[in-house]
Amino acid sequence: MIATNHRLVALPTALVIALVAGASSHGQDANAKRDPTRVQQTEFAPGVVTVIPPAPDPKETYSGPMTLKAFLGAHPELQWSQPNFQDGTPHTDPRSRTVVEMAKQVILRREIHCLEFSFKPLRQMYVDLPRADGRAQRKLVWYMVYRVRYRGGDLRPATDKVGGEKSFKRLEAISYESRRFFPIMYLVNNATGEKYIDNVLPAAKQKIAVREQISAPLHDSVGMQRVAIPYSSDEQSPGVWGVVTWEDIDPALDFLSVNVLGLTNAFEQDGEGDDAPYRRKALQLNFYRPGDAINQTDDEIRFGVPAFEDAEEQAYVLKQYGIKERLDYRWTFLPLNE
Repeated sequence: MIATNHRLVALPTALVIALVAGASSHGQDANAKRDPTRVQQTEFAPGVVTVIPPAPDPKETYSGPMTLKAFLGAHPELQWSQPNFQDGTPHTDPRSRTVVEMAKQVILRREIHCLEFSFKPLRQMYVDLPRADGRAQRKLVWYMVYRVRYRGGDLRPATDKVGGEKSFKRLEAISYESRRFFPIMYLVNNATGEKYIDNVLPAAKQKIAVREQISAPLHDSVGMQRVAIPYSSDEQSPGVWGVVTWEDIDPALDFLSVNVLGLTNAFEQDGEGDDAPYRRKALQLNFYRPGDAINQTDDEIRFGVPAFEDAEEQAYVLKQYGIKERLDYRWTFLPLNE
C-alpha cells in the first residue's frame, strides 16, 4: 500500500514489484553513469594481489630554501649597489626585507598526492599479433595486470597567520572526488641496463583478461588515462584495473625491475637551473626469474629480490638492483629522460 493525501491505497502485488525493480534499476543505471568503475569483479584469494600502499612524504611538499638565480640575473637593477646606493644599503627597510635578499631564501611549496598500486604476478603468454602486412605473428608477451585506487590523504601546506604574516608550519590532508593516472611503465634488465617500454597490444588485452579472471573493465596504458579514479576509503572498493604489456624481451633475463611512474606528482631537484635536472618519484618493483630461453612460459617470475647464503653472491645480486639491502619494492626518484 502507498499513502496518497494521507490515505492508504492498496496496489496489486505485481505493480509494487515492478515499481521497486524499476527504481532499483534506475538507481543502478545512475550509479553506473556516475561511476563506471563500480562493476562486479572477481574476488581473488589472499596473496594473489600484492598491494603497495601510498607513500606521500611531507618533505615532498616543498623545495628549498633556494636562490632564484634566473630572476636575479634578469633584473640587475634590483641590486643595492652603486651608483644609486653608495653604501650598498636600503634607505628604510632592513636588508633582509629587500627583494634581492628574499629571492636568496625562497621556499617553493606544493600539494602532492599518491595512488595505491596493486598487481597480480608478472607473467608471460603467447599471442597472435597483427603485422603490417595483415598477417598474424605469434609472439611471447610479458604482461602485468594491476589495479589503482585513490585513497585520499593528499598533503598540502596549511596557511596560518602569525603577526599579520603568512606562516607555513603544518600540513593538512585533503581528498578530492577523483584523481587521474597517466601510467608510464617500463621493464628493466638490471644485468644489461636495457629498458623495455610498454607496448599497447589490443589483440592481447582480452586474452589476458580471460586468463587472469578480470571481470571489470581492463584498460591499457592509453585507456587508463581517460578514467577518473574515484576516491574511496573502503578496503573492498573495486578500483580501476589496467594491464601493461611488453614484447621482444631478452630470454636470458634473470634480474629485472618494473618502474611505475604517474602514481604521484612528487619530484625533487638539487638547486635550480639546467645543470640541476628534475627527478620524478617512481615505484620500483623488483622481480627474479630463475630460468633460461627454453620453454620460457614454464619459468615462474617471482616478486622480490632473491636471497643467497654466499655473501659475495648476495652482494652481486643487490648491485644488480641498485640497492644495499633486500627490498621487494621501493620508492625512488628517476630522471625525466627515463
